[in-house]
Parts: sequence; C-alpha cells; structure tokens
Amino acid sequence: MAITLDGKLVVAISSRALFDFEQENQIFEQGDDRAYMQLQRERLDVPATPGVAFSLVQKLLAFNEPDAQRVEVVILSRNDPVSGLRVMKSAAHYALPIIRCTFTRGEPPWRYLQPLKANLFLSTHLSDVRAALAAGVPAAQVYPHSAHASDAHPHEVRIAFDGDAVLFSDEAERVYQDQGLRAFQQHEMDKVALPLPDGPFKPLLVALHRMQQAKTPAMRIRTALVTARSAPAHERAIRTLMDWNIDIDEAMFLGGLDKGEFLREFEPDFFFDDQTGHIESAARHVPSGHVVSGVRN
Repeated sequence: MAITLDGKLVVAISSRALFDFEQENQIFEQGDDRAYMQLQRERLDVPATPGVAFSLVQKLLAFNEPDAQRVEVVILSRNDPVSGLRVMKSAAHYALPIIRCTFTRGEPPWRYLQPLKANLFLSTHLSDVRAALAAGVPAAQVYPHSAHASDAHPHEVRIAFDGDAVLFSDEAERVYQDQGLRAFQQHEMDKVALPLPDGPFKPLLVALHRMQQAKTPAMRIRTALVTARSAPAHERAIRTLMDWNIDIDEAMFLGGLDKGEFLREFEPDFFFDDQTGHIESAARHVPSGHVVSGVRN
C-alpha cells in the first residue's frame, strides 16, 4: 500500500522559521554561500535555538498518538543538504518527530508544496510565500524578529487570524480602499446575509476545525478572529463562519485599534495578517506572519 499524507494536517516550514539561524544568515546574505556552508558544517553538532514558529510546530506535533498520526511537519528549505543536516539534527535534539525534508541550495522550494498537499507553508522568503499563495497554499512570511510564544498554555495550540484577505477574500477591503469607511459599512450591511468569499487561509481554518472535533486528550486548539472590523460590519463576518459551520473561540472586532496589545493578552502561538502595520505591531508581542495577499499587497 502506498504511503500517503492524505487526511493529515501538513505543515511545510523553512529552517529559519523553525530555528534561529539569523547569525548564520548574515553570512549568507553577504553573498558567500561557501562560508555559510562551512560555518554550518562547523556547527553541525550544535543544536540551533528555537525560532519564531517552533512553539506552533512543537504543539501541533503533540496531536500525534501512536495509533493516530494527525499532523505531518516537513522541512522545506533553501539550505544546501549539508547545512540541512544541522537542521534535522537540531529537530532531533528537541525530540521533534520530523522525518521528511527537502533542501534545494537556493532554489525556490515552494514547488514541492502541492505534492505534499500542504495545509500551511511558513517561510522567511517573501518570494516563496507569494508563489505559494498564488498556487493556492495558505502561506505566510515569518518575521524572524517576532516575539516568541508564551509557555502559558502548554496543552493548547492558539492561533489568531485577521479576517479580510486572510480568512475571507479581500472583496470588502477593496470597497474600503476605493470608497472609504462609510461605503464599506454600508456594503457589509447590504450583504449581511451573503457569506464572504473564501480567503487564502480558510483551508487551514477548516483543517484546524477538524482537529478540534477530534478532541485529543493531550492537546486542544483555540482560535481567534482579530479584525479591524467593527459593528455593524461584524455581523457578516460571524454569519460567514456560521455558514462555513466553523466555530471560532474568540472574535475581536477592534474598529482600527492597535492589535498588538490584544494579541499579547490572547497569547497565540501564531498570528496571521495581510497588513505589515498590523504584523509589526503584533510581532512585538507574539509570533507573527505576513499573508501577502489581497489589495493591500
């Protein structure tokens, strides 16, 4: 019987999103990949420290049980294979059960997302994220300077999403950009009973919802919608989630307030937003990723 990842939550992640390789990357950015490779070779047995997305990956992998493998994490990296060896040794050091990996030595690795049937791709490379989103894979550019996740919720994966251009399409956002707030509010009131079109991260939310329903004893999932919308535009967003038959645990309709401090209190393992301003604010408090989609991008 052929081995397949069907039915699993598949997360593809770059080495710099999972581990802190910023010091090594400075050498790579100087254009000397040989020096970078040599440094990684010299540090082969030195485990890298956890990166921005480490907590998310560690907790998602905890959903796996001997008789129920629900999550697969795959390293998808621009590293060369020798440098990749350090990545995999670091994963083993932290007892992360990651067995699949692809190292492309500078070539774009996103093209392997579709064979993996990935539900999420996390990378520090903007071009790879753009290409993944264009191919229909939920993807975000990880901000390496983001704060790391709190350890306050060891048995709960917490994920926060923006609404427009992330969970939902940018249909309403385009109205706001073109015609202003008043027109946006009227548009949403007029279409309140019509579900918003799907955004790039709906498939991930659906996959997480399936895992929520599984009710594994070791881990739980808690989700939040954190949006600049406010009443009366909140209703269409909630009705859309109802139409999708998906329960969001928390919803914050902030009416343009800074999201960072609210996210600090929610303490997510990751936050996804399409606007760099929101990401910069959030990154001071929580792990954050830029969803490079919609009219803003």
